[in-house]
Amino acid sequence: MKNVYQNKVVKFGGSSLASAEQILKAVAIIRGEESRRFVVPSAPGKRFSSDTKVTDLLIKVYNESAAGLPFEETFREIAERYLGIIRGLGLDLDLTAELETIHNQLTEGTTLDYVASRGEYLNGVIMAYYLGFTFIDAAEVIFFDEDGNFEAELTNRVMSRRLSRCKNAVIPGFYGSLPNGAVKTFSRGGSDITGAIVARAAKADLYENWTDVSGFLMVDPRIVEDPKPIEVITYRELRELSYMGASVLHEDAIFPVKVAGIPINIKNTNRPDDDGTFIVPKGTARSHSGVITGIAGRKGLKLIHLEKDMMNQEIGFGLKVLQVIADMGISFEHLPSGIDTMCVVLSGADLEGREQEILRRIEAAVHPDFMSIEDKLALVAVVGRGMAGTPGTACRVFNALAREDINIRMIDQGSSELNIIVGVNEDKFEHAIRAIYAEFAE
Repeated sequence: MKNVYQNKVVKFGGSSLASAEQILKAVAIIRGEESRRFVVPSAPGKRFSSDTKVTDLLIKVYNESAAGLPFEETFREIAERYLGIIRGLGLDLDLTAELETIHNQLTEGTTLDYVASRGEYLNGVIMAYYLGFTFIDAAEVIFFDEDGNFEAELTNRVMSRRLSRCKNAVIPGFYGSLPNGAVKTFSRGGSDITGAIVARAAKADLYENWTDVSGFLMVDPRIVEDPKPIEVITYRELRELSYMGASVLHEDAIFPVKVAGIPINIKNTNRPDDDGTFIVPKGTARSHSGVITGIAGRKGLKLIHLEKDMMNQEIGFGLKVLQVIADMGISFEHLPSGIDTMCVVLSGADLEGREQEILRRIEAAVHPDFMSIEDKLALVAVVGRGMAGTPGTACRVFNALAREDINIRMIDQGSSELNIIVGVNEDKFEHAIRAIYAEFAE
């Protein structure tokens, strides 16, 4: 998949831009291919384990200012981070005006969104100056409505026009603007979202997301030592793993490129020659060697178990149960069922202290013959497009757990054969993941 792309958008995470040394690595990557035309930087992250991210310092200085406390010491620490980067890069760039503007805003009173966004803004100014690229303030090309909802189509139109006039540009991540011009930040994964937005607007043929890891792994390395990397994963598989708790890109961060059918390549700034992980719109079982793509899971779940004779002939039974749950403001996670049985998996945190209330409401709504709540449930999801049409996959999952004497409390499989989900006791969660990984990691 190398050397076939002509128009790339590259996003660099905070760890990739934490210092002048890291920025030099990013610059070498950008200049390594002429196709890397548009750059989306994050704010500087941690330089070492006990360090503080610049965004956290900005939030701190805002809180100090808003509370009427002295904030000069924190502000000087922030300024010195950037001045140190400028010195390390050997630049003659003067950020005095930008820093004074931020200081004045803090003194006069401003929003947290504005202050928090300045980490990306200042890093963008520095990178654009160093690279000789056009700097585009994200507030001029990324828009939110009055309620703070992202305006996808307006943003795409405006940004597309702006980028079409630039050969190369730097667009800071994490923020945009409201109709009144005030800065508005994305709630989570902000720079990742910006990178995807820019990739769509630029009609990129690849979106490179540079981090401090060489792509995704099949399983959490805190559970399985040195797990295999995922070479290729589809958007659908990624969503399944993300939903089940895997540390991958948030759904909002891939939606713009998913809509446009643009692949993503997760790369390592510190090991740029590693292939990383490709996230693609579609894939086949032949696009990777294994039956499964990844394994993920979640703890802290509870299961409501219902039994009633002739349940399948009672029209609206399931709807009534789900309506009770919805009326209580709770989302259900999974819904395995049989002819005369029904189970609803819920977040334990959402149900905490409300168990008797939900049982009482369900009893009044559907009058089950038997009903109970089981806790300390964990779900393990085995995800992979290679499972479709591959005989014996479920059998291998169940046998792997049986060999380790792990009881299966619940089974759920999607109709597309993209995933198999099993429920186990929480104290067997890690054990179950290791057993399934060992079975499939050939």
